Amino acid sequence: MVKGGLGVAAVARRAGVSTATVSNVINRPHLVSPETTARVLAAIEELDFVPNRAAATLRQGANRLVGLVVPDIVNPFYAAIANAVSDAADREQYMVALCVSHDDPARERRHFDRLAEQRAVGALVVPLNADPSRLSQLRIVGARLVLVDRVVAEDEGCSVAVDDVEGGRIAVEHLVRTTSGPVSLVNGHRSIPQCENRRRGAFQALARAGLGPDRLVEFEVDEMSVGEGRRIGLRIAETGSPLSIFCTNDQLAVGVIRGLVDRGITPPRDARVVGYGDLDLAAGGALPLTTVAQPKRRLGEVALGKLLAELSEGSTHVHAATILTPSLVVRDSAPAVPG
Repeated sequence: MVKGGLGVAAVARRAGVSTATVSNVINRPHLVSPETTARVLAAIEELDFVPNRAAATLRQGANRLVGLVVPDIVNPFYAAIANAVSDAADREQYMVALCVSHDDPARERRHFDRLAEQRAVGALVVPLNADPSRLSQLRIVGARLVLVDRVVAEDEGCSVAVDDVEGGRIAVEHLVRTTSGPVSLVNGHRSIPQCENRRRGAFQALARAGLGPDRLVEFEVDEMSVGEGRRIGLRIAETGSPLSIFCTNDQLAVGVIRGLVDRGITPPRDARVVGYGDLDLAAGGALPLTTVAQPKRRLGEVALGKLLAELSEGSTHVHAATILTPSLVVRDSAPAVPG
């Protein structure tokens, strides 16, 4: 703060400008001429209104702050990305502001407004909703944005994602190769791109095996959670649905196994279950889960790298989409030995 407890008014008097101009220099520097900005910044430093490092940041028009906007932080997938981004940013001497949007467009925009106020150099965004108009609105604020776990056209910006079609394909291919009969698919809403892509991959696996699409019995849940998975597991057991089961995230798979066991169906002897994500709970449960591993750390690292590259390259930067390849991790819930 200004020595002697003074504030913006003292800076304004020293610089010979209005308090509104001082406020603009601090919050909206693009509205103020370079000459006036220099005078105000000089007054700020003379009066020690802000720490010297912050004053230097204002002069340079840059910061060491990066925003990370995720739908929630309870989901282990988003937590893993956040950890990766934080570690990578620390190596590059940047700080990360974590913003949880709860997939609410209004809340998302408020986060961007606050990041702009803090002069963040840009943001990494994990958008759950696929609405193109919503994604384009995020760019209006003028910050550099990299979309994570979502592919966009290269003229729209940089993005990094996992090939979820391939992930769904290798999951169901494993089930088809090691079991006989149809496959149950436990999935979230198809409006979520990742869910739709994993479903597409499941159909591709059936087609490659010479099986028709009717061999896939679908269950859709409102929430991709352990509780919803257990509900579907009970339903599969009670309706005699296929016991060769692909769940499009690990939480669903863990819940499905619980529901089956509650009805006396014990994987892998009586059923085969494959999850998606390779979260910590996949390997650490009573029945280690066969699952599709996503390179979560790599997602975060590549996203931050793209943002910093755009920052350093400026107008010469060329946007690009990076697609990472998933892999199958075979464990006890669906072993490689045919059933």
